[in-house]
Amino acid sequence: MQKRFLRVAVAAALAGATLSAQAAAIFLTGHDPDFHALVGGNAAGAQHINQTAISFVTSAANNSFTAAGVNKFLFVESSIAPPGGHVDGLGGVVASGYVQGVNFDKADASGLNAAIDNLGTSYNALVIASDFGGILTQAELDILRARSADIIKFLNKGGGIYAMAEGNNGVGLTPNGGWFSYLPFVVSAANKNQGEVGFAVSSFGAGLGLTNSDVNGNASHNVFLNDGGLHIVDSDAQGQIMSIAGVTASVPTPEPEEYALMGLGLLGLAFAARRRT
Repeated sequence: MQKRFLRVAVAAALAGATLSAQAAAIFLTGHDPDFHALVGGNAAGAQHINQTAISFVTSAANNSFTAAGVNKFLFVESSIAPPGGHVDGLGGVVASGYVQGVNFDKADASGLNAAIDNLGTSYNALVIASDFGGILTQAELDILRARSADIIKFLNKGGGIYAMAEGNNGVGLTPNGGWFSYLPFVVSAANKNQGEVGFAVSSFGAGLGLTNSDVNGNASHNVFLNDGGLHIVDSDAQGQIMSIAGVTASVPTPEPEEYALMGLGLLGLAFAARRRT
């Protein structure tokens, strides 16, 4: 099983930067319920995963923008014709009970930068398709990575994010990698294509309303090698982590002037250390 180390450098307050941060609602899964809400042995379970995750990251109790009256989420996926083994995950979101143009808008690579500019004003959360069996491609993933700092700021102000399985499985829509690396914490994951048999929901996942019947009966495509400081939602039959979620206060991202101050502070420390030698 090939490890994929997914790192996002969220700047810590090296010289005492103290930007305010609010709770960020995050749900990550190695399932691809955008696909299985339409195709597979347990469409109802996949739909319930989508409903649970989207409700979690957009709940007014967890999301500052929802509480302020922003009620649409942004769904990120390509607009290519689905290759064999994939479907348009948009259909899985719709099958889960969400109406495009009312509950959410979709953006592919052609409009994603503009849509990210509207996080927090038009959109309360990001929902990111799987790259198998949905059709997230490298083009969208690269934009998400390039806009990581903006996504981090959005989350730190109280936004939400729900991301489904990534790992260049299926026909290989994300060959250059960067899976999940737009996220504001360090997490590692590994490819693991498996049928969902013997999976188990944790007490945290049960508290969200998920059951064992929701997470069995389809297929999944990655596991997480650590919890990233979040709660385990469900695990596979070997006890490996399938989904993680939580509401967490993320580390603030300093503004450019704070980087400059931190740099001056570090230079001052270096100068003082040199004088002592």
